[in-house]
Amino acid sequence: MFLQHSVRGLITKRFFAQGMTAQRNFGSLVSTAELASSLDQVKVLDGSWHMPNANRDPYQEFLQQHIPGARFFGIDEIKDTTVNLPHMLPTPEVFAEAVGNLGISEKDQVVVYDSVGIFSATRVYWTFKAFGHQNISVLNGGLQKWIKEGRPTETGATNFSAVKYAVPTLNKQLVRDYAQVLENARQGGKPAQVLDARPHARFTGEAPEPRPGLSSGHMPGSISIPFNVVIQDGELLDTEKLRDIFVSRGVDLDKEIVTSCGSGITASTLYFALEQVGAKNVAVYDGSWTEYADKKDSIIEKDQ
Repeated sequence: MFLQHSVRGLITKRFFAQGMTAQRNFGSLVSTAELASSLDQVKVLDGSWHMPNANRDPYQEFLQQHIPGARFFGIDEIKDTTVNLPHMLPTPEVFAEAVGNLGISEKDQVVVYDSVGIFSATRVYWTFKAFGHQNISVLNGGLQKWIKEGRPTETGATNFSAVKYAVPTLNKQLVRDYAQVLENARQGGKPAQVLDARPHARFTGEAPEPRPGLSSGHMPGSISIPFNVVIQDGELLDTEKLRDIFVSRGVDLDKEIVTSCGSGITASTLYFALEQVGAKNVAVYDGSWTEYADKKDSIIEKDQ
């Protein structure tokens, strides 16, 4: 690997106790300054992912430029390969093996970023949380802010050794499946509030889905909150603005919430934003619209 800028003097601040404990020391959202002063105390993951029609290869982009010491977390590789859906959660065994092979243990503090700012990194964050890894944070502004600030980057593959990651237990409270959201739809969108992160025109049915053969529209009773409304210039809005966005759209933060999107990526962005404003009962519909709209018994509404 080739270090593009000197990192001498970069790592000065310490956030963690000797030996690394399971106690959380970072918040779930960290700044570029926090990460820059702690690169030797955390494991950094590049969780970049792009829509298929973007014709971009996130791993090749990682090899061209990444934060020093970062490892690449392949959302489309570390997944359930037994289903015909884009990137469903892997089994606990597959997750443990994949993360251990990235040189990460269940006790490590992990900071994940993506090349957009706040986008697919939140999917990796939610994946770790679903498997009980609490020491996980998202880099606010991502790689683009890191580069804009003139911070060091590397090229090529990162050298590290695999470690043992204990097989975790899936926290089912953070995940919803098709049967659960279908029953919720049959009850008119109750008891769970379903927040849909897709663009509003796809929610209403005015615009088509990017995946061929899928109808646009929405689940009965669901609420449209396009993921980009919680982000500005690649960074997450502050908690006061986030709270205003959710409350103004009729979301009760004290009640059950399920987030959904096209394939589970930006649903995780809403999940992450809801965490920031203190919502406690939040889950992601893993299959999201790609699964839901493909089912013959799904209930789809359009605003026409």
